[in-house]
Amino acid sequence: MLKHWLAFSLLAASGGAKVLPNGLFQDGAVLQRDQVVPVWGTADSGEKVEVRVGDQVVSTVARQGQWRVDLEPRPAGGPHQMTIQGQNQLTYNNLVYGDVYLCSGQSNMEWSVEMSAEREQLLAEPMDPQLRLFLVERRTAEQPADQPVHRAGWNSPRARMSAVGYSFGRYLRRTQGVPIGLISASWGGTIAEAWTRREALANLPALRPWLAKKPEPNQPDYPSQLYNGMIAPLQPYAIRGAIWYQGESNAERAEQYQALLTAMIGDWRKLWGCGDFPFLLVQLAPYRQPSLQPTDSAWARLREAQRQVALTVPKAAMVVITDLGDEDIHPPRKQPVGERLGLAARHLVYREEVEWSGPQVESVTPSQSGLEVRFSHVGGGLACQGPELTDFAVAASYGQFHWAQAEITSPSTVLVRCPEIKQPKRLRFGWSVFPRINLVNSLELPASPFQFP
Repeated sequence: MLKHWLAFSLLAASGGAKVLPNGLFQDGAVLQRDQVVPVWGTADSGEKVEVRVGDQVVSTVARQGQWRVDLEPRPAGGPHQMTIQGQNQLTYNNLVYGDVYLCSGQSNMEWSVEMSAEREQLLAEPMDPQLRLFLVERRTAEQPADQPVHRAGWNSPRARMSAVGYSFGRYLRRTQGVPIGLISASWGGTIAEAWTRREALANLPALRPWLAKKPEPNQPDYPSQLYNGMIAPLQPYAIRGAIWYQGESNAERAEQYQALLTAMIGDWRKLWGCGDFPFLLVQLAPYRQPSLQPTDSAWARLREAQRQVALTVPKAAMVVITDLGDEDIHPPRKQPVGERLGLAARHLVYREEVEWSGPQVESVTPSQSGLEVRFSHVGGGLACQGPELTDFAVAASYGQFHWAQAEITSPSTVLVRCPEIKQPKRLRFGWSVFPRINLVNSLELPASPFQFP
């Protein structure tokens, strides 16, 4: 539905300024449970604006054409009606309180349900009325926009929705039993700088030269263009957390990515005003073909940067999908990605005692036999999906890496040895554009690539 955009355009053309909320406030909206919920919009300066939801009535006076009220926290449930009263009155129906998540990134997040390998199953099942979808349309902007561009509000078609996002929300509906709202804002082929506010980028010396460039019309790969057009209009809509699948377009500058993504997360959290909301990211999948010999890789370095973000940023977590890769940069299987994000949310957001990650390196210790690697997140113990472990490589202090032999020596340790290098000092695991990882935990979740030191 375009009623808000049509109303806004007509008011602008006629010079009127009747009360109008942000476009996220629509029929069927999901309001974040158990949090203060900001409601905001535009009106004539000095106009009194009253917002009523259920048993709550709050009011304010518009200043400089803007207004905002804060609804008190409420538990999950509904439906409720929202009435916004100014010179005019607007009424929205079938609002519910639940958990709201932002789904953002580049093409593997944007990849729709109708394009995924699971499309027949996902589109054939009845639509869950308590899983509600808001698809933000593509837009660039040189300054932060006030309104999100959308076509159907919270009734966005499932077929066009992010397949990863939809699978994530579907999983949470089954495990949490509360209404789930998904706001999808993604654009294929885009860099993380485009999703980051200029003020945050200005604090990163390596990225300052980018800010001096003049953006081309509609070229989204310019710093802050997608933040301005697609993220800023969503703030400060109350959310529970965010999921993020991006990095392919930053792989050639992987050395900047940890600082960049850390800055973006911190700036989003500050501007949303919801505190340090959970941020769940997807490590890049394998791509192209496995390497015959140990080699360096921009994609491996980007994966390591993603791993470091998850280790150093509070309330951040990363899911590994090295078993879901494809020769194409767009692996068609999206449902397992969304469900692993949902499993991570059960741990990080809902505080459930579940094993949510594949094995993560905890320590690497030299021994007389080679290198002993200790892993966390092993569940009931490490396992090998094949006759022998693959994709471990070692080197001396400097020089060439060689493939190494590796064996599981305890539920949480692997011993790595190499005949060519008697005292290895450096270790890489899954360090290529297409890692061949067969080390998993008891839940068959794959281990994350890493390098040491």
